[in-house]
Amino acid sequence: MSDRTRRFEAAMLPHLDAAFNLARWLLRDEHHAQDAVQDAYLRAFRFFDSFRGGEARPWLLAIVRNTCFTWLKDRQLAGGHVEFDEELDHGAGAAHLGRAAENPEALLMQKLARAQINQAIEDLPPVFREVIVLRELEDLSYEEIAQCVSVPLGTVMSRLSRARA
Repeated sequence: MSDRTRRFEAAMLPHLDAAFNLARWLLRDEHHAQDAVQDAYLRAFRFFDSFRGGEARPWLLAIVRNTCFTWLKDRQLAGGHVEFDEELDHGAGAAHLGRAAENPEALLMQKLARAQINQAIEDLPPVFREVIVLRELEDLSYEEIAQCVSVPLGTVMSRLSRARA
């Protein structure tokens, strides 16, 4: 294994879950998200020499974001439609739900709350959905989000405010 490959794996593989989460929310399909993340990682590896150090996560998520929006644009031009399958998304919180299984009422309340939150995020336009996912689910700073989506910091703050509203 080359030194470049080792450096790439060390910098980028820890962010695989974040990359998949962003892709899944943007594309609304687990299988397409897997394909997009794979494509994004190939692109990231191809252009890894242009990575100048610093935080790898925003750099990688910007590539994932661009890959997803390119896929959506191509799909839209072809007249396709991407469906979101709630059952595929449901498994993400299964470990957390295990603790509440002792109390059926608490389990039901958590399930309803999660469904409402997922639907609220789902209903957002993509530019608002991406910033809310990056901030609230991936815990990126405002500066990292601005770097990831290539917009000024004020735009990130504005989009977050509108997304939360």
